Formats: sequence, C-alpha cells, structure tokens
Amino acid sequence: MTMAAAVVVARGAGARAATAATLRGGCGTAARGRPCVGPARPLCTAPGTALDMKRYLWERYREAKRSTEELVPSIMSNLLNPDAIFSNNEMSLSDIEIYGFDYDYTLVFYSKHLHTLIFNAARDLLINEHRYPAEIRKYEYDPNFAIRGLHYDVQRAVLMKIDAFHYIQLGTVYRGLSVVPDDEVIEMYEGSHVPLEQMSDFYGKSSHGNTMKQFMDIFSLPEMTLLSCVNEYFLKNNIDYEPVHLYKDVKDAIRDVHIKGIMYRAIEADIEKYICYAEQTRAVLAKLADHGKKMFLITNSPSSFVDKGMSYIVGKDWRDLFDVVIVQAEKPNFFNDKRRPFRKMNEKGVLLWDKIHKLQKGQIYKQGNLYEFLKLTGWRGSRVLYFGDHIYSDLADLTLKHGWRTGAIIPELRSELKIMNTEQYIQTMTWLQTLTGLLEQMQVHRDAESQLVLQEWKKERKEMREMTKSFFNAQFGSLFRTDQNPTYFLRRLSRFADIYMASLSCLLNYDVSHTFYPRRTPLQHELPAWSERPPTFRTPLLQEAQAK
Repeated sequence: MTMAAAVVVARGAGARAATAATLRGGCGTAARGRPCVGPARPLCTAPGTALDMKRYLWERYREAKRSTEELVPSIMSNLLNPDAIFSNNEMSLSDIEIYGFDYDYTLVFYSKHLHTLIFNAARDLLINEHRYPAEIRKYEYDPNFAIRGLHYDVQRAVLMKIDAFHYIQLGTVYRGLSVVPDDEVIEMYEGSHVPLEQMSDFYGKSSHGNTMKQFMDIFSLPEMTLLSCVNEYFLKNNIDYEPVHLYKDVKDAIRDVHIKGIMYRAIEADIEKYICYAEQTRAVLAKLADHGKKMFLITNSPSSFVDKGMSYIVGKDWRDLFDVVIVQAEKPNFFNDKRRPFRKMNEKGVLLWDKIHKLQKGQIYKQGNLYEFLKLTGWRGSRVLYFGDHIYSDLADLTLKHGWRTGAIIPELRSELKIMNTEQYIQTMTWLQTLTGLLEQMQVHRDAESQLVLQEWKKERKEMREMTKSFFNAQFGSLFRTDQNPTYFLRRLSRFADIYMASLSCLLNYDVSHTFYPRRTPLQHELPAWSERPPTFRTPLLQEAQAK
C-alpha cells in the first residue's frame, strides 16, 4: 500500500463508520468501533414536508459532526511515523545482497540555498546568453511556489497538477504566477482530461508530439519557478512571445548550470553552506558493510564533486565502503545504451585508455552501461536493491527491464506526514470524508428545500478541499494526492518503486532481514474490514517507533 492510500484507509475508515452510524439514525457508537444497537432509520421514513425535510437533513449533519469530533482523539493516538518505510510490493531485505545508490538527494541532501543558486544562475544565463530582458532579474526564487511532479504544457505555457487518471486538478493550473480560472481551463482542454497522446513520454519528457513535460527531479523546482517568472514578465508587459522557445531556453539555461560546472564549483567552494551534513549516511553504509552487503554508486555527477561531498558527509575513506563507483553515468541512457564502455579514472581525474575487464574496489569509473556492468559484476535480479530520488531516470528501467528491486527517496514525504499528523489536518480530513458520505447518501432527496441544503454542504466541501490543499502548498497542494485521487506522480512511484521513504536514514529503523509488506487497500467494491482493525494491522505508527 502506498503512503497516501494508507492514510485514507487508516483515517477514512473511521469517517465512513461515523457516517454510516449517522445515516442509520443511530447513536454514533459505530464510529468508536462498537456496533450501533439503536433502531435504524431508513431514508424513506424521513419527514415529507419541506420544513421537516430541511430539519431532518440538518439533524443528520449535526449527528455526523458529533460523531466525527468523537472520532478525532482515537486517530490522534495513532499518528503516522515520518521515519517509516512504506511498501508498494512485498520485499524481504534478507534477500538483498547488493545495495546500489544514486548520489544527489539520495546519499547527500542539499540546503535551501542550492535551489536559489540554480535559479539565479539560470536567470542570469537567460539575460547574458539568450538576450532576455534584464528586467527579469527582479524575480527571485520562491521555494514555496512549486512542488515536484507537476506537468507543464509547453505550447500553452501553463503549469498544472494531474492525477493518476490524466485529469487536471482544477485550481492548480498556473500561467505565469497567476491561477487560470476553471472555466478557461475547461475550454482550453475541452474538459479537464488530458489525452494520452498529449501526456509526457515514458521519462516525463516533451517529445515526439507530446506537449506535456513532467518535472520529476528535485532539481527541477527552480526550473519550474523560473519558467513561471519569465512567463509572468512577458504577460504583465504584453510581450508577444513563443512559449516553445521560452521552454527550450529555460531548459537549456538550467542544463548549463550543471554542464558548465556553475553549480558544482559553487558547492565545492562552500560545501558547508550547500550540503546538509548528517552522520546517518555513514551510519547506513557502515551498517550494511558490517552485515557483509556489497555496495555500489552510480551517479550522473562528476568525480571531483562526488569525492568532496562524500568526504564531507562520510569521511575521506568513503570509497572503502563501496565495491564499485561510477560517475557521469548519464542515466537513464546508462540503463539502455549498450555501446558506451567504461573508462577508469586515476587519482588526478585523468581518463585512462585501458580496456576494462573488471570493476575494482577503490577505483572510479566513468560512463559505461548497465549491460556491461552486469557482465562484469554478475549482480543481477532481485538480490539487488537500488535507491534513487528520480522515479524515471533512477528506477523505471531497473524494475521494468532488469528485475532489480528499487527504493525511492522522497524527501517531501517527511514534511507531508508531519502535516498529516496535526490535529487540524485530521479534523478537517475526517469531517471532509464524513460530509462527502452524507452528500452521497442524501442526494436522493430531490425536493427544492433539500437541494438547497445539499448545495450548502457542497460549498462547505469545496472550501475544505481548498483548505486541505493549502496545508501542503498554497498553489498545488500535496505531492501525492489531488482532491480525491492519487497524483500522476504517485501513480509512477507506485509502479516503479518497491519501497519508498523520506531518506536513507529510515533504514536504520529496520533489521537487515526485515520484510516489508504492502497493506491491503480496500477496493471501491470491497468492505474496508481490515482497515478498521487495530493499528497493528495498519501503517507504521509514530507511537510504535517512539516505544522502541
């Protein structure tokens, strides 16, 4: 079960129980886990006059509200653990012999200053090399504007959140820095559904006629913000421009910040400013080494950059922990292109011309490809577990084509879980689901007075949906969920990651033989019997972790 689904199961079940008890006309004890023994009141026995009907509906509303309020304390005693590992597929660590890692946002995490650096450097490249107006320099990076996983319509120059079924979440479509009205979005797309042929390609890119680009990389947050800021400038100043050219220029500027070494040099020059030091990275690697696990590193970053970062967070002997180290791998091409051979690098970073017959411990290799890697190491199949933060570039090919187990590092998970553990969020979500249940059941009353009441409920429900969105991000809401559906990001995460967690440090909470079991998520046509059982049958809870 995914984290988002687990939360709905753990908290939605109680809300459904409260709603069911209220609709039966009972005392609400079902919400507290006990059967309601009061007399059931069928819907057809509701009073028939308009005044009586209105009174009846509001009585049901108040009963549901009371049941929800009684339910919240029990939910608050079963908070989710932000340091837990969540499972999409059953997987036992006892089967894992080899652990692989990406570098950026997997082994190392960066401070908030890095995205500001990338934004500013790319903005200046637009001005100095792409001849964009100097006035765009007034725009500064806003870390609270965008979230990962958003789609960008390259031809229409709009940024949006799309759910697992290709539906746009209305209210999350932005042109520049301003939200696009719902009716304009519906007119633009002839509804709110994005056809498959317009969606991004397998790797989230806009290519071969696909008009959408999905931003999956954590490094893409400043790119989305810069795109939106330049769009905003052109729109505010009534400048006619070609959106496709703007997208390409911003993409090239962001790429050059990496390729030209601007970002790497800045980090190496002030490593304490940009890298978040944490002893836990070394602790994870040391734990695996102590248990005889083999480890390797495959990263797109350059050798000197990785060496300085790993020396800072792990120690100068960091290479002793890894059996194989590969830099500038050019993922995802590394997983698909059989033509590129490995090259060994000496201590000075000079590339050697020797033919590689073995990948040796303590050495650093550049480029190569996974097929040659498998041939030289023999590390195949489900005994390999690879961790990365980019669902497409790091994980997709490994699980689909090569049978490796995969672990996604999702830093945003920890902060979202902390929000979901707040009383305000729990109260809002529990009541939102209860009110939705009321609307579903009471819609059978078609008289004018009843419909006025239901319209009030719908208005309240809409306001609460907007409130729950703003708990996470004022513009786009949660990384994992739209109003009621999983996001397209979560759909891909569920498909390509066996397990996922906020950081590698979460592994320290589990034994190396631990088995991860996905929770059974009730389907729409199934009774949620398992979800209403005691907390030990549900997701990892905060109290359980604190008790250990």
